[in-house]
Amino acid sequence: MKYKIGDVSKILGISPDLLRYYQKKGVVTPTMGENNNYRYYDAWDINFLIDCLWFKNFGFGIEQTAKLVSSSTYEDVAADMNAKKAEIEESIRREQMLLVRADQYLTGIRRARELLGRCDLAYSPAIYRYLNRHNQDYENIPELQGLSQQWLQYMPFVTRSFEIEKKDLENHTDNYAWGFSMGMEFVRRLNVPLEPPVMLLPSRPSVHAAFTSSGKTGFSPRHLKFVMDFVRENGLTVAGNAHGNLICSVMEDDRLTGYFEVWLPVEPKEGLVFAHSERQTHD
Repeated sequence: MKYKIGDVSKILGISPDLLRYYQKKGVVTPTMGENNNYRYYDAWDINFLIDCLWFKNFGFGIEQTAKLVSSSTYEDVAADMNAKKAEIEESIRREQMLLVRADQYLTGIRRARELLGRCDLAYSPAIYRYLNRHNQDYENIPELQGLSQQWLQYMPFVTRSFEIEKKDLENHTDNYAWGFSMGMEFVRRLNVPLEPPVMLLPSRPSVHAAFTSSGKTGFSPRHLKFVMDFVRENGLTVAGNAHGNLICSVMEDDRLTGYFEVWLPVEPKEGLVFAHSERQTHD
């Protein structure tokens, strides 16, 4: 039995334009009507078109699909399918990473308000981090700009990260720096190199807290006064610069408000127990 192009399109769900493309590539060879310009396909042609759908749904492009069905050798098919298998495996790996990252992000959002304005003692998660902005000014250094472009390709596994030096916390100075950070789980999976200015911030005993900041220029070390008060009230000694990350930005009271997580390293003290953070269990 012979089928017109419209019939084949309905049988297989393939557009007439794609059927014409497969004809052009030699996948099918419909006959032309003697008294009209209609294309007529037979069951043999439809078999090849079904093969096209089979390969297409593995993710092969139209042109490669046409080649696989019409002109590939045994070795060609095996090689192309092996390459596609590796591509699928890489896609699955990335999707699994995205699932983990999405879960981390949701956990951070859910815990943000619980942590807000209170302090606990915990080990900070180990991270790779670099800084490229001081206060409102980005570093105009080509090497650093190139690094930023590279790290932006790692998103969403990269987090916007800040640092406030110990002296600025103690002197209530409005100085801070921003950059990007990444947890060690993703550092390993993505094979991120540790080369300056990228540095490793190891896990350390810290005061852990969360705070908010609203408005374009609202971010300030002064938001950490309650953390410094906690340090003094508990007789702790600050052992390094505060660092943290943006958890999320949301609208509150008609203002864009950022929720931030912060870690302030302190010297261990007898009788104090520092918990391991949820992120640390993955590192």
